[in-house]
Parts: sequence; C-alpha cells; structure tokens
Amino acid sequence: MLLLASASPARRRLLEQAAIPHRVQVSGVDEEAIHHADPAQLVQLLARAKAQAVADTLTQAEAPCAGVLGCDSVLEFDGTVFGKPQDAVEATRRWQRMAGGWGALHTGHCLLAPSGGAERLATVTTRVQFAALSLEEITAYVATGEPLQCAGGFALEGRGGALVERIEGCYSNVIGLSLPLLRRWLSHGS
Repeated sequence: MLLLASASPARRRLLEQAAIPHRVQVSGVDEEAIHHADPAQLVQLLARAKAQAVADTLTQAEAPCAGVLGCDSVLEFDGTVFGKPQDAVEATRRWQRMAGGWGALHTGHCLLAPSGGAERLATVTTRVQFAALSLEEITAYVATGEPLQCAGGFALEGRGGALVERIEGCYSNVIGLSLPLLRRWLSHGS
C-alpha cells in the first residue's frame, strides 16, 4: 500500500485509475515557507518535505509497504513560476499572458521507502501549449472556479483540457504525478 502525502483529488484519481492501492494522509507542509530559484528543484524540495512530514508521523506498525509519496507541481511560463492563483483576477491575468504560448509543468516526486529506507527523488517536466483565447473565453473559464484549484491555473483533466492545444511529455504528470515514473519506482526500484 502506498501512502499519498497530498490533498490533491487529481492525484488520488490517478492512483485509483491506475489501480495502485493507496491511502491519503495530508502533510500539512507550509508550501510558502519553501523557496528555490529553480522551479524543477523547488518542486523536489516541496515533494520531499511533504513525504518526510507524513513519514515522520508514522510508527513502525503503520509504515506503508510501498512507501510514502509526496508530489508538488508548478507551471513555469516565460521564466515565471505559477502555483495556484490566489483569486479570479490573478487567474485571468495569467491566462491572458499564457494564451497562445508554451509553458513547462514541473512535478516533483519523492518516494520514501518504509522504515527509513531509500529515498527516490525526481522532477518530471512536460511542455504545454495553451490555446490562443479571447478575453471572453478566459473570463468564462475563470468563472468556473476550476483554475483556482490547480497549479498553473488549469486542469488538463477538466474544462481546462479544451484550452490546451498540445503537450510534449507525460500526460499524467500535468494532472499531478507521473504514472510511468511511479510504475518504474514501484516495480523495478529504479
């Protein structure tokens, strides 16, 4: 059983759809307290902090057999890092900037083996091309509330999927975790 150190419903759905047995324990990590100039390194630090925070609460008897998985995602667009927008105004401004352009969605993954075993740490990056949108289209999407719940301000698996022209790389990574990476870690240990 895998212990997911995340409150993300999208990550839970990915694990359920992939038939990976898991349970959820939210880490409670203050994400605003962790900083790094490199977004790929930032998401690794956040993923490690989440996994470690949950692992530190477990007793030997509670340790999951597959380990504790922490993940975190940010969108990098033209050198700026976008987490979840604070409000509709910020989400609208971001979408006006992103419309028609390419971004890089970085997801940090940290898998801590049970009982203080090995740590696996990686960032998977997927390039995302956004559709050229009118202000009316952006406003309508932001009004759904969906962009306020997601890193980068869009949900590929939701209404935001229609606003993405193309992706280059791992599809599930954009949703919240790389299933191919996790499969390799769980089946081969590498």
